[in-house]
Amino acid sequence: MLSTHQRRAFTGAVTLALLGAGLPTVAAADTDRPDLSRFYDQRIKWSACEGDSLPDDLQCGKATVPVNYAKPADGTLDLALARIRATGKARGSVVLNFGGPGGPGVSELAAGGEDFMGLTDGYDVVTFDPRGVGRSSPVSCGEGTGEAVDEADPDADDRDDPRAALDILRRAADECAENSGPVLPHIGTVNASRDLDVLREALGDKKLNYLGFSYGTRLGAVYAAQFPKKTGRLVLDGVDTLTESLSEQGIVGAQGQQTALEDFLDWCTEDINCAFGQDTRTARQDVVRLVDSLDEDPVPGDFGEPFSGQDLVGAIVQALYSKELWPALSQALTSLVQDGDTRGIMRFAGGGISLPGGITVPNDGGLAEDGEGGLVDEGDIPVDNLPAALMAVNCADDPDRPTADQITENIDRLRAEYQAASPVFGEYRLTQVLMCYGRPKGTTYIRDKVRDVDTPKLLLVGTRGDPATPYRWTTETAARLGSSAVVLDNKGEGHTGYGSSKCVHRKVDDFLLYGSLPADGSSCGAED
Repeated sequence: MLSTHQRRAFTGAVTLALLGAGLPTVAAADTDRPDLSRFYDQRIKWSACEGDSLPDDLQCGKATVPVNYAKPADGTLDLALARIRATGKARGSVVLNFGGPGGPGVSELAAGGEDFMGLTDGYDVVTFDPRGVGRSSPVSCGEGTGEAVDEADPDADDRDDPRAALDILRRAADECAENSGPVLPHIGTVNASRDLDVLREALGDKKLNYLGFSYGTRLGAVYAAQFPKKTGRLVLDGVDTLTESLSEQGIVGAQGQQTALEDFLDWCTEDINCAFGQDTRTARQDVVRLVDSLDEDPVPGDFGEPFSGQDLVGAIVQALYSKELWPALSQALTSLVQDGDTRGIMRFAGGGISLPGGITVPNDGGLAEDGEGGLVDEGDIPVDNLPAALMAVNCADDPDRPTADQITENIDRLRAEYQAASPVFGEYRLTQVLMCYGRPKGTTYIRDKVRDVDTPKLLLVGTRGDPATPYRWTTETAARLGSSAVVLDNKGEGHTGYGSSKCVHRKVDDFLLYGSLPADGSSCGAED
């Protein structure tokens, strides 16, 4: 998932210091509400994206939103946009969010737009870099934060003094706040949802039609709760939890990734070239030994930095998202085990943001004053933006804040629980426990208010073998959303279903294009 440098920045993002979560503004009367008309009245200027080897039909633009919805006069920021136009007469737009949090939409659509060409039969297909992500005022923890946080590693020499580690993390938080700018106190899904509504109006759509993957399902669910009368046809694929704390999510994630790893090893050991032999039981033990060995004695990576066991774990996490990546993962592990060659496995470890062909989103006009909050150049996107944004959004969405006393008292128990959940992924996911330490509490809106939505029918897709968003989250979220939710059971493998199951792909397109819904609880069989 992340290289050594990016992993350090990811760990540094553990302590991003937020100043507030940005709850929806609720006023006693319309006259008391901030005037947002200039944002809702804007129209997007589309033009060709600048860059090499890009799809001919990809266009770029931007939309401007307030940094703080409660005080819109305090500053604005621009959101980078991209679209593929409808092949015929468009009935409006369908907006995509590819997940994360922290994943940019523009580069994803540029790289994989062909997967959504069926939707262009009736829609312009649109995506965006959410606030704090990609070219849209990206957050960062800076270059030096990782080294400070390495000193605070609870598995290092100060393991017996977790308070010292927490003090170092708190100091590192200052670096994150300093490097992230004014967007940081106003990051999070509640504000991203409000941006989504401004985008809907700027696109000229009376209602939002939307396809969200993974974290994008959280964003879609929040939108349905905030703007039920503006909700059109929404699809949530790879459904996120709305209720579990980050530490609970870490346990579930470790368990899901362990199951996915064991499925991979069952497949790998059928091949004589598998790096771990042909016995599944010993292969599982060999993976643990390899991780431990690299943590004790890292090998040089591509750029001379040490490649550790936790770097390997992060790379495996990324590769297990799709069964199509298994052959490449097997080959990369063989090169690592037999030759000490990290090049193959580090291809899975990249977490930085790179836009295919050097995409440039035009930045002419708009509402941002004096360039503040305008789109950044591609080359200026911080290398740690993805993990820094992931941490910032997750913490803004989570109200739980264990104290130093609670962390000190529970760290050994939690370490044992994570290890029991997965001997490979447990330590990697344990960072979830500490990642919001030092921040103000996040919003309670998602846990308390996102339920029993009064919207048209919503389609929720859950995949049985999903290593990141377990199927039970789909049914639990459907129950919270109420009678509007319709569940499609994808009996396949991998993270999300739209890109891996022809059946899911067809049913999602039929719903978005024609309003044709599958029966609640119906299923798609596993793909060959």
